[in-house]
Amino acid sequence: MDPEMDSQLKIGFIGAGNMAFGIAKGILSGNVLPANVKVSAPSSRNLGRFQELGIAVTHSNVEVVCGSDVVFVAIKPHVVPLVLNEISQHVTDRHMIVSVAAGVTLATLEELLPENSVVIRLMPNLPCLVQEGALLFARGSHAKQEDSALLRSLLHRCGLVEEGPEAWIDIHTGLSGSGVAFVYLFAEALAEGAVKMGMPSALAHSIASQTVLGAGRLLRDSGKHPAQLRSEVCTPGGTTIYGLHALEQGGVRASTMSAVESATERARELGRKSAAGSRK
Repeated sequence: MDPEMDSQLKIGFIGAGNMAFGIAKGILSGNVLPANVKVSAPSSRNLGRFQELGIAVTHSNVEVVCGSDVVFVAIKPHVVPLVLNEISQHVTDRHMIVSVAAGVTLATLEELLPENSVVIRLMPNLPCLVQEGALLFARGSHAKQEDSALLRSLLHRCGLVEEGPEAWIDIHTGLSGSGVAFVYLFAEALAEGAVKMGMPSALAHSIASQTVLGAGRLLRDSGKHPAQLRSEVCTPGGTTIYGLHALEQGGVRASTMSAVESATERARELGRKSAAGSRK
């Protein structure tokens, strides 16, 4: 994708939450200029941080759509039908609509928008805020390969960007969208274990966060399977295998798999509710 093309694009955000902010930061670290971005939200509560980036803000969703080529719909699932009904008559064939609403299907989005609208469903995660996100997107029936290339070009500074079938989006929500919180829970437990054994809390939490960061980076950059890296830490009769035994006794592996499954099922349930709501 031509960087000059990115720099000329007009980008809009409907919604001003953490996902919108993280994506906006990533886009601005590429070739898009702040002057070419606009954000709308019903309240001014979250708009200040966008203004600090040089981004124009408004309370009008229609204003964002009319002034944009690519529109990120970064709102709660239950308000998607209301917002898309509001902007639908202003969506044209020049627009790409990128939905970040959890559980809202491409079929629902296309039903609420004009015929032949270019729609993409995107699921990011919270580390987009520090450009270390994991983002998965799926194309709607009228989105072409060049639309995928454009979105990848816009988002590449946000972290890992992958495309897949829509069926994977809800799984990605459970794995990575919610999975971030599972990692935080584990990091918290690591630190609390150290506090129990006598380490000061602040130091324990600092070391726990660095442990998670370092382990994740090594896992990503080495290309090795997690089991291989885990075995490299274990020595016969050493401390790690004793600790791993305790984790297995506590069912950490099965609990983690169940957590991903539960979060995925909840994402699917939200999608069904959203689809039902859009038909009313």
